[in-house]
Amino acid sequence: MGKNKYGKGFQKGTQSKRGSSKMGGAPIRGGKIKASHILVEKLSKAQEIYEDLKAGEKFEQLANQYSTCSSKKRGGNLGEFAKGDMVPEFWNACTKLNIGEISQPVKSKFGYHIIKRTG
Repeated sequence: MGKNKYGKGFQKGTQSKRGSSKMGGAPIRGGKIKASHILVEKLSKAQEIYEDLKAGEKFEQLANQYSTCSSKKRGGNLGEFAKGDMVPEFWNACTKLNIGEISQPVKSKFGYHIIKRTG
């Protein structure tokens, strides 16, 4: 497979049938989004972490354990950012998520991200 379509995400405790809403996820206020992520090098590891999240593991704990990004010290929290602050693949995936929703692995030049929209 290799490439991700950014589709189906999930909210804690429930699997979304269609992923994000037709309108493209939660509204973007003031041109900024809040999100956390887990960054890993291999798709297989990202898929394994995604499955652990679906099974109820805590996002922050998995970020601290597996992420290669310095944000892992904050449970993967990236804070607030605008469109130009992130690579397009990451931003586009964030805009499709509702608050609290977690993405399937998203590929960028940095590796594979699992993203949790927090605001």
